[in-house]
Amino acid sequence: MPRERGEKVVATNRKARHDYTIEDTFEAGLVLTGTEVKSLRAGRASLVDGYGYIDGGEAWLDAVHIPEFNQGSWNNHPVRRKRKMLLHKNEILKIHNKVKEGGYTLVPLRLYFSDGKAKVELAVAKGKREYDKRQTLRERTDKREADRAMGTHRNLGD
Repeated sequence: MPRERGEKVVATNRKARHDYTIEDTFEAGLVLTGTEVKSLRAGRASLVDGYGYIDGGEAWLDAVHIPEFNQGSWNNHPVRRKRKMLLHKNEILKIHNKVKEGGYTLVPLRLYFSDGKAKVELAVAKGKREYDKRQTLRERTDKREADRAMGTHRNLGD
């Protein structure tokens, strides 16, 4: 059987980029059971309520919803269990110091397969206030309108 190549995205947390200011991102492997991997390969997962934390020098991912595998038997996995993340020790220390500093949290951005291995992209992020969210939306709409105006100007020729 040929080895899987490339990257296949299973789930993204689009709301995280709206609710948080992303400071730094990390890629971590996941320790999963067989039925969790099969369920992920079917493209079923949700990162909406998920968060990460450091406990005893280990990184954990909690509240990520991976539904039960349909063809699974009595030994199917629990839907929302804490899963161990595989990171280098210096990355764990960097994340721990940033989160301990205060105001920062560890948020999963996307869940994907990279060359056949399950990975999660984590972000050390700071929560946005309501006015920050409105300002970001305003900047995005202004940029979209400017691009649209430039495009119509380019298409008309002068």
